[in-house]
Amino acid sequence: MRDPGLPTLDQLRVFIAVIDHGGFAHAARALHRTQSVISYTIANLEEQLNIELLDRSTRKPTLTEAGKALLADARAVATKVDSMRSRAKALGMGLEAEVSIVVDVMFPTCLLVRTLEQFQREFPTVALRLRTEALGAVAQMVVERRCQLGVAGMAADVPANIERHAAGFVKMMPVCAPMHALASEAAPIPTSVLREHLQLVVTDRSPLTEGRDFGVTGLRDWRLGDLGSKHALLLGGLGWGNMPEHTVLRDLSEGRLVRLHTQEMKELEYPLFVIHRGDDELGPAGKWLRQHFVQLDHTLPRDAF
Repeated sequence: MRDPGLPTLDQLRVFIAVIDHGGFAHAARALHRTQSVISYTIANLEEQLNIELLDRSTRKPTLTEAGKALLADARAVATKVDSMRSRAKALGMGLEAEVSIVVDVMFPTCLLVRTLEQFQREFPTVALRLRTEALGAVAQMVVERRCQLGVAGMAADVPANIERHAAGFVKMMPVCAPMHALASEAAPIPTSVLREHLQLVVTDRSPLTEGRDFGVTGLRDWRLGDLGSKHALLLGGLGWGNMPEHTVLRDLSEGRLVRLHTQEMKELEYPLFVIHRGDDELGPAGKWLRQHFVQLDHTLPRDAF
């Protein structure tokens, strides 16, 4: 038995059309060809592959078992080629092949998902690389060109060529587990009392924020590398700490955490900035993301909690 030959893209598209449109005649109308051309193309494809794709014993041709298996391959090839053509067209118009972005861990995940859903619809051919970091590590990724765009929190010492655009803020609140000693303290809790208890703090190793504390009150603290670990330790009653509102609202409503009403720390606002290098020109997709983050409505959807 000879090896299968190499089918053409046109043969594969005709094969798909015959199945999708329910026969040779309907495929001929859809492709603006004669029925004889469609039949001839399918016969040539079967000759190339050395296998029967369609059962012609009935009035309406149906897929053979081999045809069912190879139809999926035909669709995959046609889809890949269409994607390649679409990407080539976009690149020819100046659209980026890929955008890399780094987002502060404090940024609400539900808003990030909503933004990237819109981005995918707007730029289906653009690949996305997403990182999440804490504090100065966000700016560090942009400074070192490991990411083109960043959504950073707090003010880090960044070079003058880094452009910053205000992008709202995240509400922060001090919380602890209900079994923690601070949960039974009468409000408002004096700062002197807070200092006596272990504070859980998110930190990073970036030189841009090295040695700087943000919202640290406790005389004793544990420095944690990610927000998830801090959340878990808070739930475990190991300390108290400030958390983004969107991260703990469900815990508060279901009694796993309690909000601390303190004497000096009423409601903290964690400012957000969209940052990028001023000496690197953003493409259309990058500019769209920058503008979207700047104008983003920070009202959290009800189903986020």
